Amino acid sequence: MSVPNPTEEITRAEDTPYALLGGDAGVRALVDRFYDLMELEPAYAGIRKLHQPDLAHARDKLYWYLSGWLGGPNRYIERFGHPRLRARHLPFAIGVAERDQWMACMRQALIECGVDEPLRERLLQAFFGTADWMRNRDG
Repeated sequence: MSVPNPTEEITRAEDTPYALLGGDAGVRALVDRFYDLMELEPAYAGIRKLHQPDLAHARDKLYWYLSGWLGGPNRYIERFGHPRLRARHLPFAIGVAERDQWMACMRQALIECGVDEPLRERLLQAFFGTADWMRNRDG
């Protein structure tokens, strides 16, 4: 199975989710808000405990990954090669609860960053496909 990509069928760089989010600054703001919420909101404690105490490295890795996934520079691939997302997440117990917390946190971050509804819904649909694909346990 391949990871859903929100840039499929886009032909112009200015139409990519990366560009529509505001490019580099917009993607960084989204990732920072996502991890800020993960640290602040008790509702996301389940996914927070899957991370290291310091989230700086996780912030960078998600920012690098999303930059390319959203149609911008392939920062993650330039540093690490193919993302191998599922393989890299296998050490962590990820079930429906973790998927749903991740999605809720990302939805809140998208809303708080002011992403307009059509783009937000398109991204959430693609994020859900990826988040669901990361599950490695039932429940």
